[in-house]
Amino acid sequence: MSLPDAGERVPLSCPTCSPDEPTVHEVLKPGGHSTVRCTECGHVHKEKVEIPDEIDMNVVVSQDGSSVSTTVSAPKEAEIANGEEFIVDTPEAIQLVRITGIEVGPEERTEEAQVKDVKTVWTRVVDNVAVNVTVHPKDGKREDTRSITVNVPGDYEFVVGDTESFGDEEVAIEGLVVREDAPEYRHGKLDHAGDMVYAKDAKRVYARDQTSTAWSAW
Repeated sequence: MSLPDAGERVPLSCPTCSPDEPTVHEVLKPGGHSTVRCTECGHVHKEKVEIPDEIDMNVVVSQDGSSVSTTVSAPKEAEIANGEEFIVDTPEAIQLVRITGIEVGPEERTEEAQVKDVKTVWTRVVDNVAVNVTVHPKDGKREDTRSITVNVPGDYEFVVGDTESFGDEEVAIEGLVVREDAPEYRHGKLDHAGDMVYAKDAKRVYARDQTSTAWSAW
């Protein structure tokens, strides 16, 4: 643990506006008991503030078949696990990613680990995602089924029974296949009316064409 510098922002409870939940505080004067100011209400008070020692964690960020490597500073005693999400700063953008693999040794992966034991964290971008959609024609001819890709925000909701518009096409959602790294869904495949999957959790969407004309360019 180390002491914060003046100007740093730290999470602390505020005796005036938030005694039970932490709010962001600015360190005005560091020391054994630092002088801090709550950014929510402006209350100034003294607190013992210690910053966990951090190390750089190697992170591989994957998106649409390509990958980039970067580093993220994290408390070395903190624990991470597959499925958790965090923010990374890559040359392309600041992105929200989900952990898909944790490497702690040569060809040795684990479900969870302390940051200090991690060699590489494998992730995929989940704030904006490409989702594979299999579209069946209205007349049911299997040979006319096609697969397309739609780009949507990660929190976009695909709901069985809903009609979606992508470009010039309208399709009705019939089934949803959930990714293995997605948390807390009833099943890996959902096909009941009202079933919902976030785009970032969708491995594939099955839909039926709702247009009355032949296929148009997507």
